[in-house]
Amino acid sequence: MKLVLGRDDLAAAALSAARAAGAQPERVEIKPVHKASRGFVNGSDADLCELAIVTVLQALAYGKPVLLLPVTTLGRHQHQTMVTLGRLSVADVEGRSVGVRAWSQTTGVWMRGFLTEQYGLDLRKADWTTYEGHHVDGAEDPSWVKRAPQGAKLQADFLEGRVDFGIMGNELPADDRIRTAVDHAHEVAEQWSKDQGFIPVNHVVGVSEAAAAEHPAALLAAYDAMRSVLTAQEQGGPVALHPVGFEGLRPAFTKAAAYALEQDVIPRAVDYDELVERSCAALGVTRSRLGG
Repeated sequence: MKLVLGRDDLAAAALSAARAAGAQPERVEIKPVHKASRGFVNGSDADLCELAIVTVLQALAYGKPVLLLPVTTLGRHQHQTMVTLGRLSVADVEGRSVGVRAWSQTTGVWMRGFLTEQYGLDLRKADWTTYEGHHVDGAEDPSWVKRAPQGAKLQADFLEGRVDFGIMGNELPADDRIRTAVDHAHEVAEQWSKDQGFIPVNHVVGVSEAAAAEHPAALLAAYDAMRSVLTAQEQGGPVALHPVGFEGLRPAFTKAAAYALEQDVIPRAVDYDELVERSCAALGVTRSRLGG
């Protein structure tokens, strides 16, 4: 039983619990963890794998054998991820060039959703460039998005002025010239989460249908162990930073699915209850066993 998790504390808890449940788990370390997604979604290279929330949505939309184990491994604000080197702001996006690593990158989906919903921008009036494809076979960039030449790098194009804006999370380079396109981005992000009642979840946990059939007890034990770790770390803020359970993740998944459909990231509307029902059926449990 192979597990791919980026966080050491969650990996240790999941391994111990799965072992106690009778499985023989091993952790496969892949850094950055998003590089494990393609092999997991398309080839079942692992049994349990940390996935971006949009990858889970795409996997369902394209009929991949991927289930949701409702654990948040990475929750964070996203408004600060759109950056510029000059005096531009979100009001200047239309008519300008914007680079993002991949069209389905969850950070980009959240940020583009904010652009349309909060700032009233028309995404098709910007010049979008992506630098790599999707994790899910069959998914393609929209016709109104162009791919950078082979070998091009977003960070270099951004720092050298070939794109006006970049959307970057962990890959943001260190440079004193960089400023957020959203003024007071962290304060805006905190207010958005307070108003919405949830954090813009980035990474969750996926399991394969084959693993659910073969190791249901071990997967449920791993869920319980990871839930315990995250619950103990919550600091009692206005919203949970790492929500756990189907109901805890419902608002983030529902909003992300709406943004993804609007942006042509998924080919059809995805109802969150599809994910819930498929996961429960495969693991042989009721919704309440997994938090709703």
